[in-house]
Parts: sequence; structure tokens; C-alpha cells
Amino acid sequence: MKDPTVPPPSSRKKITFYDSPDRQAKLKIRCDFDEITQSQFFRMMMTGYIEGDELIYEFIKSCKERYSIQGQTKRAKIEQFKTQANKVSKQFSLQDDEVEDIFDMIEMETGL
Repeated sequence: MKDPTVPPPSSRKKITFYDSPDRQAKLKIRCDFDEITQSQFFRMMMTGYIEGDELIYEFIKSCKERYSIQGQTKRAKIEQFKTQANKVSKQFSLQDDEVEDIFDMIEMETGL
């Protein structure tokens, strides 16, 4: 079966990085357990990060703090920006559940 997460050959970009053999073995075991490939795992994580998945955001935020990857001031500024962005988004656009409600109302009104 073709993996739907694999981009077409014409638009692929290889991403590599280094880690310990022990962690790579643990990742392989976990992926085997979850019945996904390592490539699928990384593509899913990248998608979640790029699309702003809240769980991944919170995990990244926690790691930055735990491993002192970013200063406290910069982390606070990013958090403030995210809060403002969420506020503006809620103020001027419809959330997914609101869009569903509109479609439900249209369905009731039109009988479709």
C-alpha cells in the first residue's frame, strides 16, 4: 500500500540530523509498536508543528524551558504573541465548530 504521507519525488527534500544509537533504536522500537515508519513519525510531527497543534506547541514549550534552549524573556514574548494571535483569530474569524453549526443550520433550513 502506498504511503499517503510521502510527497511526490519531484517535491521531496531530505532532512537529516544526528542522535545517539540508543535513542534511534528506541525510536525504531516505538514506531514498530505503533505500526508506523520513522519517516511517517517525523512527517506527522512536522505537520503538527507547522499547523500549530496545541499539544505539540506545549511539548516544545516545555522542552525549551527544561533544556534552557531559549531565554525566559524570549519564551514569554512568544507566549504573549501567541495569546494575541489567538485573540485576534477568535475576534475576526470563525472557529471549526462555528462553521459546523452554520452547515447544520443550512441543512435544517434547506432539508439537504
